[in-house]
Amino acid sequence: MTIALYNTASRTTEELRPVEDGHVGIYVCGATVQGEPHIGHLRSASVFDQLRRWLLYRGYSVTLIRNVTDIDDKILSKSDEAGRPWFAHAFMYERAFTDAYAALDVLPPSYEPRATGHITEMIELIERLIVAGHAYPALDDCGDVYFDSTSWSDYGELTNQRIDEMEPAGDSELRGKKDPRDFALWKAHKSGEPETASWPSPWGRGRPGWHIECSAMSMKYLGANFDIHGGGLDLRFPHHENELAQARAAGDRFANIWMHSGLLNVGGDKMSKSLGNSVFASDLFARFSPLAVRYFLTSAGYRSILEFSAEAMERQTASLDRLANFLDRARQALGDDAPALPNVHSGYADRSVDVPEEFAAALDDDLGVPRALSVVFATVTEGAKLLDSASDRDRLGRIVAEVELMLDILGVNPSAEVWARGGADAKLESALDALVAGLAEQRAAAKAEKDFATADAIRDTLAAAGIVIEDTADGYRYHLRDN
Repeated sequence: MTIALYNTASRTTEELRPVEDGHVGIYVCGATVQGEPHIGHLRSASVFDQLRRWLLYRGYSVTLIRNVTDIDDKILSKSDEAGRPWFAHAFMYERAFTDAYAALDVLPPSYEPRATGHITEMIELIERLIVAGHAYPALDDCGDVYFDSTSWSDYGELTNQRIDEMEPAGDSELRGKKDPRDFALWKAHKSGEPETASWPSPWGRGRPGWHIECSAMSMKYLGANFDIHGGGLDLRFPHHENELAQARAAGDRFANIWMHSGLLNVGGDKMSKSLGNSVFASDLFARFSPLAVRYFLTSAGYRSILEFSAEAMERQTASLDRLANFLDRARQALGDDAPALPNVHSGYADRSVDVPEEFAAALDDDLGVPRALSVVFATVTEGAKLLDSASDRDRLGRIVAEVELMLDILGVNPSAEVWARGGADAKLESALDALVAGLAEQRAAAKAEKDFATADAIRDTLAAAGIVIEDTADGYRYHLRDN
């Protein structure tokens, strides 16, 4: 068994060779909690959740660290506009992100460090960089500290750029810099900023720059050399480039593999705040179920551009409905013989079946989810034939177990308890059950009186509404027709 992943740094697909046998350490850049989570945040979280689930299935233990950036320029600005303390603003949106991840059944991280809780580690890393000759206090004694980009010959290695092709760093003013491309490691406290948004340091009160946060936090919890660093493609430069430069310049190996999830387009354009076309989690969940949203996020390869539209959501929802209808029908048919649900929290160690070899090969090859989904649908097709012919219950039970295990690894198993319907959906389902039960009773009475015309008319009325009713030895069952 070999798992291969595309490494942004080498621009090749490489075998995963964990630093520690049997264990994989992953750091994923989390949210800067300035505002609501959007679909791009949800995609990145879903991708690395799938990777984690697959590693667990393959027998690895996994430590996944996902940070929270709870202090930066944007948080201070947005909180001031909203008229609330910066820390209250950050915490409010941190909770919004947590709720959105939970709605999608993204497994909680092993630990979720906040930037404000790791100022000491950041200061220590900055001091190491100064001693190594790769950082310096601002030349105008303003209290800022900068990374000396020209001192590190490998600066640009992650994104394959030459330093003379780079734009000036946009995270700080030009004052006190040796070079415009030098970026801030420490930002001096400014007049008008809350005193609570600053900490003491050898260079005066201030707060960390954005990039130093992740370098310090990832190495604190995963060590100076760890397996995978992940995030959205938009973080590749300057954030991840700067993280890598800081860590390597300080003498640390840092991440072996860099993984980046692809961007999203909305209406043919890249989703961005400047275009005003961001799709927020709250709006998505108001229109679509969280399961449908997660399935949509699963529908494309993780490195590809994902096109969002209502039509695309509807297409993927129809595919999801096909899976859900098969599993509902199969579980009804199997009754007490239906298999137990897969359990990611056991690392799938208690599974009764293995995934098909083709599914495993797809995910081993750079998390090839579209290929893996094609295996799921092929298996469902085989199961539907057994279900329609009412033959080989043992094989049907095995297929149900395989399908649910595959879908659970992808985070989209409709049978999972986390997706159990509630609220308005539960009321609608209860109402539908009652209506079908009433019509089924009338149909059974008509058949008993040999009034087959009436019985057929009831069946046709249900079919016209997209409901398929079936007679079994134990009575009737029904399901919604696949589109």
